[in-house]
Amino acid sequence: MTGQKLAQRNYYGKALADLAAEKENVYVLDADLAGSTKTSEFKKVAPERFIECGIAEQNMVGIASGLAASGKIAFASTFAVFATGRCWEQIRLAVAYPKMNVKIVATHSGISVGEDGASHQALEDMAIMRALPNMTVISPADAYETYMATKAIADYDGPVYMRLGRAEFPCITEEGAPFVIGKAHVMREGSDVTLIGTGQMVSVCLDAAEILASEGISAEVINMATIKPLDTEAIAASVGKTGCAVTAEEHSIIGGLGSAVAEFLSQEMPSPLMRVGTRDTFGESGKPDELFKKYGLTADDVVAAAKASIAKKE
Repeated sequence: MTGQKLAQRNYYGKALADLAAEKENVYVLDADLAGSTKTSEFKKVAPERFIECGIAEQNMVGIASGLAASGKIAFASTFAVFATGRCWEQIRLAVAYPKMNVKIVATHSGISVGEDGASHQALEDMAIMRALPNMTVISPADAYETYMATKAIADYDGPVYMRLGRAEFPCITEEGAPFVIGKAHVMREGSDVTLIGTGQMVSVCLDAAEILASEGISAEVINMATIKPLDTEAIAASVGKTGCAVTAEEHSIIGGLGSAVAEFLSQEMPSPLMRVGTRDTFGESGKPDELFKKYGLTADDVVAAAKASIAKKE
């Protein structure tokens, strides 16, 4: 854990540039946002395998499906609100249903998009993609994990949705650490409560664990980078020890990580669970830190949820 603040999208671009040299069958598509999504880094290395689709996201997904049908590994990128909203029908019928080898990697997810406001703050994208059969859903914890996850999904045969943030935030994983799809990582061991985070909320959970420790509460922190398939073994092992849990995501509590964990716990091992995330609401324009505070996504909010979960256990 370095704590250095880096942007996930920059390391996505770096991984694509490396893949351009490593895999001749990788193609990258964008929808007039290559500078923002950083797919422009791939274009610098392999311009003949980069396709600029313009502001035509639905067409981009169709082209990506066609490339995959011909044996290519297709990465299609745009902002999360466009990737999962505007293109949903095309993803469902041209990617998920036929199990095409298309990687939809969306940047600018969550309220940390900031001043762009509600129209550009995807808070339901994981729920939308998680509901699709055959779709793998990934939300890396930081820039380093984004790089390794990009490499991992390139090797994986099948549809993937990966969400990335816009802003820089702390690196909490080791650079170059292997990324295994469907496997969670215990970032900190504890005995009183399990904090399960995804995306940049993993670092928030680690901050919350420090606060809890100062108050004599031992919190275990899990990085759940893969939302689907969910690592239920990791959840069972941790909650079996602590007896209660908190989920934390920069996403609605409806349909995302919190829902996935609740579904598992309610069916297999009923345990107290509190969910930290946005609550059936759109975002608004503002600075990311201020929005995190207003919408209840700070370390203090995770601490409060942890104490509430422990109280339910007792």
